Amino acid sequence: MSSSNAASLTAQPLDDRLSKRSFEKLSKYIYNYSGIKMPHSKVTMLEGRLRRRLRVTGIATFDAYVDYLFEHDGLKTESIYLIDAVTTNKTDFFREPKHFEFLTEKALPDMLSRKDRTLRIWSSACSIGAEPYTIAMVLDEAIGSRSDVEYRILATDLSTDVLRAARRGIYPNDMISPVPKHLQRKYVMQAIDPQRGEARIVPQLRQKVGFARLNLMDDAYPIRDQQHMIFCRNVLIYFDKPTQQHVLTRLCDNLVPGGYLFIGHSETTGGLDLPIKQVANTIFKRI
Repeated sequence: MSSSNAASLTAQPLDDRLSKRSFEKLSKYIYNYSGIKMPHSKVTMLEGRLRRRLRVTGIATFDAYVDYLFEHDGLKTESIYLIDAVTTNKTDFFREPKHFEFLTEKALPDMLSRKDRTLRIWSSACSIGAEPYTIAMVLDEAIGSRSDVEYRILATDLSTDVLRAARRGIYPNDMISPVPKHLQRKYVMQAIDPQRGEARIVPQLRQKVGFARLNLMDDAYPIRDQQHMIFCRNVLIYFDKPTQQHVLTRLCDNLVPGGYLFIGHSETTGGLDLPIKQVANTIFKRI
């Protein structure tokens, strides 16, 4: 944003409210770009999320910020930061643990029985990395010292902020606490200074996970190889049915025949036309 544009947009006094017109413009753009529904009941949340962007850009009011986006080509540079601001990134290690039990007891033996020796797993909404690192711990522990089996984890998200945090692999100790103690000893390094209250995923595990930005709303995903397992958990709840159909169809396109799709425990594929069959609670197999 040029200094002249910034000066022209910061002349107004601070206004704490988004106008109806500005909110509707933003919610329409956010939906079309990310599939995230933004009903008017979330206007206060959206204002709170955008206040930092106003401070960073030096724009005084929400309405001036929206004018900058849509009338002054601001989206060319600001769209990524806008989407970062509105995405929700709730995540935990070993969240919904039954999925990881199924992975080790059913899915992994099934894949290995087919002579697959390089397993590809995709965490499609990885947030700050707790899910892909949990998958890596579970797989590494299950495969053990077997030299004939390899695994690679692709972890993607729409938000550049969370991907930056995920690559670092540093977490507060209270977030690490759901990781079983024997896995903590093996895969988590405590900070030298205990007052920092944080820990980091060990390098050999971080090397197994590749992070990249990907928008699930895209018509095609730049995924080179089909995946043996795809995790898309606690994302569909933010989408309407047509968007769920679009996203899950694309995900199934990137799943090997017989591969597994994991969705969140509060989510359903009911009413959707997909090439999968249910094999456990919120776990599906590609037909």
